Amino acid sequence: MNAKERIMKTLNHEEPDKVPAFEGSIDNLTICEHYGEKYGYQGIGKTLKLVSTIVPFKNKIIRKLFSSESAVKKSIRATARLYRKIGIDLLAAPLSMFPVKFYKWGYVDEFGRTFRVTINPSDNMELLYYNGGLFKNFEDYENFEFHPDPDERSRKLNFDAQKEVSKEFKNEIYIIPGTGALLEMVWESFGMENFVKLLKKPKQIKKIFDDRGQFCLELIKRCMEWGAETILLWDDYGYKSGLFLSPNYFEKYIFPWLKRICKQVHENGGKILLHSCGDISKIFEKLIECGIDGFNPIEPTTANPDYDIFKLKKMHGEKITLIGNISPQDLADKNPQYIEEYTKKLIKNCALGGGYIISSGHSINPSVKLENFLKYRETVERYGKYPINLS
Repeated sequence: MNAKERIMKTLNHEEPDKVPAFEGSIDNLTICEHYGEKYGYQGIGKTLKLVSTIVPFKNKIIRKLFSSESAVKKSIRATARLYRKIGIDLLAAPLSMFPVKFYKWGYVDEFGRTFRVTINPSDNMELLYYNGGLFKNFEDYENFEFHPDPDERSRKLNFDAQKEVSKEFKNEIYIIPGTGALLEMVWESFGMENFVKLLKKPKQIKKIFDDRGQFCLELIKRCMEWGAETILLWDDYGYKSGLFLSPNYFEKYIFPWLKRICKQVHENGGKILLHSCGDISKIFEKLIECGIDGFNPIEPTTANPDYDIFKLKKMHGEKITLIGNISPQDLADKNPQYIEEYTKKLIKNCALGGGYIISSGHSINPSVKLENFLKYRETVERYGKYPINLS
């Protein structure tokens, strides 16, 4: 059974040959080096400092360089190699959130979010961190020259590159397109303080959410026309203690678009996955009603003890595929024995009957210990074969 077959069977709540695995990203130099692969962002700081001296066409030149067919394939191929060596089945590659303005310190993406290159002091690993929004008000948003266009040529180029790399790897990795969606792409482009001010201006904030919703819907239409079967939305809705917004705002600005997006995918026979961090227990059932097929990462370190993957499996396991939730904090702080026991617990309680994809509770960050990560993967390979037998 190849990775795509394994994932699709699981999303249909059937048992494949083994529990499939997903990871949002692996931002850990030690793990990359253990598997003989380079970390994808390593060297980006030097590159940005070098090309920032190119004037006056530096942004146009750099965008063309970063979105070229060879650059895209190289990036996807490197991640696919790492995932194949680890045993991860599912890789989501973005078709949006592309850089449009470059500086020696980082870049601005097409949604108006700024990202800064930061050096991890323990190993000199280069990381990209969200660094605030470009817009201070609605006028800044309206005057932005790089609003995302679903027909921008690099999107089809990226999609085709994903398909070609999948063929190169003989479907040992299931590579799917992903896109930034609604809430996260809106508030991060303004920063939380300015975003909260905008909420008091219903016409303006609705216009922005509708712009983002329309872009997301149109991009997904293109993906389905190009042959996509599974799509991932990146859209954080919460933080450790609850939702970013009251459920009323979700009903007003987000769920109507989410329903249309899910309908578009389902009418074309596809599956739609959603990544959202934080405690989103107050809207979890609503996300199922909107049509979400799979949810990631069911963050295990929220302040709400009831936001628990085992409880969610009992309550909603027949309606939605759960994707998670090995805690990155535990992978950093606990010992291998604890990681083995928790991984076995996830397999035992969530994997029976399908409908479960194992992954971290967010991503593999620089603080994750190599021995814990290896124990986690070893445990999945040993105990994750169907029929499940943990003895």
